Amino acid sequence: MRTTPITADLVRGALDLEYTERGVLLHRLPARARQQIPDDQLAMAESQPSGVRLVFRTAATIVELDVIATKRFLVGVPPRPDGVYELLVDGRLAGQASVSEGDTISVDMATGARTHQLGPVRTLRFAGLPADEKDVEIWLPHNETTRLVALRTDATVHKAPSSGRKTWLHHGSSISQGSNAATPTGIWPATAAALAGVELVNLGFGGSALLDPFTARAMRDTAAALISVKIGINVVNADLMRLRAFGPAVHGFLDTIREGHPSTPLLVVSPIHCPIHEHTPGPGQFDPDGLREGKVRFRATGDPAETAAGKLTLTVIRGELTRIVKERSTTDPNLRYVDGLELYGEADHAGLPLPDRLHPDAATHRLIGERFAKHLVIGGS
Repeated sequence: MRTTPITADLVRGALDLEYTERGVLLHRLPARARQQIPDDQLAMAESQPSGVRLVFRTAATIVELDVIATKRFLVGVPPRPDGVYELLVDGRLAGQASVSEGDTISVDMATGARTHQLGPVRTLRFAGLPADEKDVEIWLPHNETTRLVALRTDATVHKAPSSGRKTWLHHGSSISQGSNAATPTGIWPATAAALAGVELVNLGFGGSALLDPFTARAMRDTAAALISVKIGINVVNADLMRLRAFGPAVHGFLDTIREGHPSTPLLVVSPIHCPIHEHTPGPGQFDPDGLREGKVRFRATGDPAETAAGKLTLTVIRGELTRIVKERSTTDPNLRYVDGLELYGEADHAGLPLPDRLHPDAATHRLIGERFAKHLVIGGS
């Protein structure tokens, strides 16, 4: 077995690699942005490698990857399934694996207390691969921070040739990161990218699509042929701002992106249907009745009457985004609005309800990805 250093040449979908004593930590925000992160939620989300994959060319029949996974537990709630690693050969799924041990972070929802324990290195092994030269991708878990310790193969690893595919840069919430999807290639952005034949850079951050200026600057500085920004659900369930602040914040976010991408196709995507927040403002919270049952559910705690004073709901946000895009598109012909209700609407909810009242399940991720793929036409591709 031969060990190959894990370098940026082998990684797609990450904006930064951090080399530590315990392996390579992949980041979806650059170092400058990470210095400005205000909370543990975003720090955790950006280090979870949603959409990130190792890509190389080899004749190896065996591929081993040593990793340290981070397992996150909510006290009193059943543990999440282990993160999934998927190996693709020439674009086709050839294996899946998980590790059950690693670092652990336990969070007490009642007190907010967090405990962090270091765990062991574990090895993923994919064997029986075709012996000819092939392109190999290892998609990393979309919801589990992973340190890459070593890559071993029984044949030489080469940098994969350029695919020729154009890059799609996307920003959104936990729905875009992949919450409740079963696998990393099953998150809706990965599904859409595969169907459209584009390379995904996924800046979907659980709980953290909050119009942060440092995220806009990261997008400004990242090469892309098409960009999309999905705005709304986190602004509402965080009860982050009022209508007066929301419009200028959206303008500022788009202005920053346009500094680096003045004519790149830019999609502004409104929220998918979510009954708890359609007409009820945030903040959103864990449903205590669900936690007592050992289940994760969410609820909205705001008063619908408060929308008159500027509190935001998903309905209000869709109207505001429609207005903003209509006004800006008079001088920005490459700006376009995508209605989230066309991706997942009220009729879809009747047949495919959100299991925790906030996030789509695996089948719904597939549905959203299939519907979004038609928007990823870049220069006739």
